[in-house]
Amino acid sequence: MRWLPLFLGAARLAVAASTTTTTEAEDDVIEYTKFNDVSVPPLLELTPDNWEKESKASKWLMVKHYSPYCPHCIDFAPTYQTLYEFYYTSKPVGSENANFTTFYDFRFGTINCVAYYDLCSAHKASSYPTTTLYKNGEQVEALKGVKSMSVLSGIVEKALEETKPGSRPAKLELPKPGEIVAPGYVPKVAATKDAKETSNVDSIKDVPKVDLVKDSATVEQPVKDTFITGNDEYLMPTPKTEDKAADKVVEKIGDKVADKTTETKAAEIKATETKAASKTDSSVDATAKIEKAKGKEEEKKKSTAYYEAPAVAVAAAASIKGNKPKRTPNPNGISQPLTAESFQSQVTMTQEPWFIKFYAPWCHHCQAMAANWAQVAREMKGRLNIGEVNCEQEARLCKDVRVTGYPTIQFFRGGERVEYTGLRGLGDFLAYAEKAIDISKGVQDVDAASFRALEEKEEVIFVYFYDHATTTEDFLALERLPLSLIGRAKLVKTRDPEMYDRFKITTWPRLLVSREGRPTYYQPLTPNEMRGTRQVLNWMKSVWLPIVPEMTVSNAREIMDGKIVVLGLLNRDDEESFNGAIREMKSAASEWMDKQIQLFQLERQELRNAKQLRIEEAEDRNDQRALRNAKNIRINMDRADRKEITFAWVDGVFWQRWIRTTYGIDVKDTGDRIIINDEDNRRYWDQTTTGNPIVPSRTSILETITKISQNPLNIKPKLTISAFEKLFFDIRMTFSEHPYLSMGCILGIAFGCLSWFRNSARAQRRAGHGTHFKLEEGGIGAPNEKGNTGGFIQSVFGGSGGSSNGPKAD
Repeated sequence: MRWLPLFLGAARLAVAASTTTTTEAEDDVIEYTKFNDVSVPPLLELTPDNWEKESKASKWLMVKHYSPYCPHCIDFAPTYQTLYEFYYTSKPVGSENANFTTFYDFRFGTINCVAYYDLCSAHKASSYPTTTLYKNGEQVEALKGVKSMSVLSGIVEKALEETKPGSRPAKLELPKPGEIVAPGYVPKVAATKDAKETSNVDSIKDVPKVDLVKDSATVEQPVKDTFITGNDEYLMPTPKTEDKAADKVVEKIGDKVADKTTETKAAEIKATETKAASKTDSSVDATAKIEKAKGKEEEKKKSTAYYEAPAVAVAAAASIKGNKPKRTPNPNGISQPLTAESFQSQVTMTQEPWFIKFYAPWCHHCQAMAANWAQVAREMKGRLNIGEVNCEQEARLCKDVRVTGYPTIQFFRGGERVEYTGLRGLGDFLAYAEKAIDISKGVQDVDAASFRALEEKEEVIFVYFYDHATTTEDFLALERLPLSLIGRAKLVKTRDPEMYDRFKITTWPRLLVSREGRPTYYQPLTPNEMRGTRQVLNWMKSVWLPIVPEMTVSNAREIMDGKIVVLGLLNRDDEESFNGAIREMKSAASEWMDKQIQLFQLERQELRNAKQLRIEEAEDRNDQRALRNAKNIRINMDRADRKEITFAWVDGVFWQRWIRTTYGIDVKDTGDRIIINDEDNRRYWDQTTTGNPIVPSRTSILETITKISQNPLNIKPKLTISAFEKLFFDIRMTFSEHPYLSMGCILGIAFGCLSWFRNSARAQRRAGHGTHFKLEEGGIGAPNEKGNTGGFIQSVFGGSGGSSNGPKAD
């Protein structure tokens, strides 16, 4: 009896083991697809364990290196799958019964570079997808990016012809990605009753539906990083991840959509793998599909099973990610008080956007802004999270986010933040919030048509051009940029060939800014420079203003400091005059920019010519040292010593008091005027060379700024401050611009003053001891202690000098 429990335990283990084996067997069922009514096995899946064996198992091996989360790979999946099925079912010329794989010793395979990163790295697959052809285990040819069926077929045909010369057809008709029959193929119709019944089934119903939600729910949720491109969110697993479960879900979309057959017995499914499969029910389904596919529209529907896959795959990938579903932002329409704990859990540890106010209860500005902030929360109900932090209670949190004054308003998305620097009116808050919501959706992908529509609404648009070879690192760097552009400009990305042609893009990725249709290019092109967020943002800040922006409180310093500004003092109330003035200013600005570009190119060409002359001179003299020095000459086009001339306008009515006190102009009396302001030197010009006021006219503006740019003293400037203030201002500017020289001058003056005082003191001491004679010290006629008049007269005239040496009288 004592052995009975042991036997029962062993029985339980055996039953469990058998159940597990059965379950695993069910999970490992190989899914075949159909092409030309022939069952096609899945693509060979290569791993580090079987690579050495499989790469040498056949003479030819074509391998697709891919990532299941790469949008380009998802686009490419139907092309590669159809290519494989087409060749697997093809027959050599004159050998109708030959098997393609054995006849040509040619196979197709794939490598998941997410699961097997080291293997792809060893194959030098640095971008996805990369299609490589191997011959006896050695790489013959590699194609990077998404390639068409004809390009891939050309490589395959070359290898097949090399293996079996004369066995390939003279003209090859290739199927389109996603098709299940080759062009010109006529399927054999079975005469069975079931086939006749199923032949009337609509072709769309024959395509099996993949339940992404159901499939993804059964997958173990891995912890992965994410990145956002456009309005979609893609998974980016850490390299060397061994999780294949997620890959299988996405591969279901990328693989060939199998032709749905009628329900059959297990024996009939097995029989479809034989040569007689051409007479099964699927043949009738294929015939029905071909008949239904007549016409361009129906054929398009048929092929979109794959072209729509990327968007679906992205949704599947997002569901596999395992993040909690996003809750509705700001459901109650209130400003939510945040503590250090809730701030971390709800703001920094999520990707949800937050607009947060940091305040102190005693702050009068905070109290004045409270009503507007509450209204913002109500307006943003269900759209944007609004929060507030009491810095009296959460001092450590406010210190961590670098709050230096109250109120401080910041926009957060995950671990990134940007400070709001605009006005505190309700309209200003709402305008910023709307743009923040738009930015939070990610970088929008546009084509030529949508970009033209966007140009009508946005004055400044940054455009990121990419192609199939653009890497994940490039997209990650791109996604770090939009937050800093809120309220400034729009950032989009594109891969539209029409956009390439319009902006003459020949290298990728490339970044430019379009202002009024005028492109300005980001010059650095190396990968590190394109991914350097700080460097790219610095360039963006230098060009993110419109060609003729409106000057406001928030951007006044950015517009005025360090530049000579052509400032239009305009009356917005007079709409016709205002629109005409803006049009003239934009025309003048565009013409001036064109002129500066031409001068820049001419100057650069002159420097290049001078360098070339030095090189040729050194070569003629055969002077190697001079030749090296000439070649090392760097053409420096730095224009830091020249002030940039920019354009802007200001509402002359709203800024009436400031304009009148600074420039002495009232637009209500004088009408629209132009002044050219040099803020750094506190001076401005308001007259042309003829002494007339500068008006909003292209001719008047260009004539004046040309003279001023050549020599500011060609036209006498006026001061924005008094002459006395200008004196102290010049001294202060001299100290700030030349600190070391100014300090040297001060030390020199101080040393000179000290030397003068020292010499003066010495002269006074010298005068007191020997320069002047005193009577009591033996001067002329001065009596001595005995009543004598001194020895000087005595020594000169001799005798006693009038002194009596005899006894004194009583």
